[in-house]
Amino acid sequence: MLRHELLSRLHELLSPRTYLEIGVQTGRSITLSRTSTIGVDPAFSVINEVSCDLQLVRSTSDEFFARKAPLAHFPEPVIDLAFIDGMHLSEYALRDLINVERHTHPASVIVLDDMLPRHVDEAGRGREAAKKRRAWAGDVYKVVSTVRALRPDLVCLEMDTAPTGTLVLLAPDASSNALIDAYDDVVEEYVVPDPQTVPEEVLRRTRAMDPAQFLAAPVWPDLRRLRQLPAGRAAPEVRRVLASAGLRTPD
Repeated sequence: MLRHELLSRLHELLSPRTYLEIGVQTGRSITLSRTSTIGVDPAFSVINEVSCDLQLVRSTSDEFFARKAPLAHFPEPVIDLAFIDGMHLSEYALRDLINVERHTHPASVIVLDDMLPRHVDEAGRGREAAKKRRAWAGDVYKVVSTVRALRPDLVCLEMDTAPTGTLVLLAPDASSNALIDAYDDVVEEYVVPDPQTVPEEVLRRTRAMDPAQFLAAPVWPDLRRLRQLPAGRAAPEVRRVLASAGLRTPD
């Protein structure tokens, strides 16, 4: 399954009230949205037809989230579905995740792209080695191990999507400070020269889930229903629904 197929199906199943995208480029993935949408990219060049209530923001994601009311375009300041596909460096991806999660509800879904590079060149922090292979995932795959270690409360599911894998995060907690408190120490470990040491389970996708199996899980009506509840009441119900469907972070 292609990453855009996964994203398209999530739009259909979740019927999100709001959608945030970091990394717009030509607008291919924004065309999937039919809801109130914000796209953030410092150098977007949208060439695809868009059919949604859209605000395009020409800025970095850091600048966007530093605004007094970054989600003012939305009918309410919460992100039901987010797609993070910005700068392909681990420290940027982690920062985007931290900023996005602050504006979520427990029933929200966060998707990060480029989490399963297929070879070491594709996982480099510099684009030079990957240019001849067309795709560049960068070292954002490192975010997965950080989330697993520091946020066991999140359901962290790697998806075996083409070309470079995706990560789906469920049951976010907007009040958590675990990632931001550890950010400086984590980034110090992230930033190392190429070639990167990519774990075999990443290159071989041994923990990755079949996206079709994930999408078939009977959780979507419940997530749509539970996002109507206050976060405190919804959180334990979301975890119960996900657990009942067997959706949990792999060991």
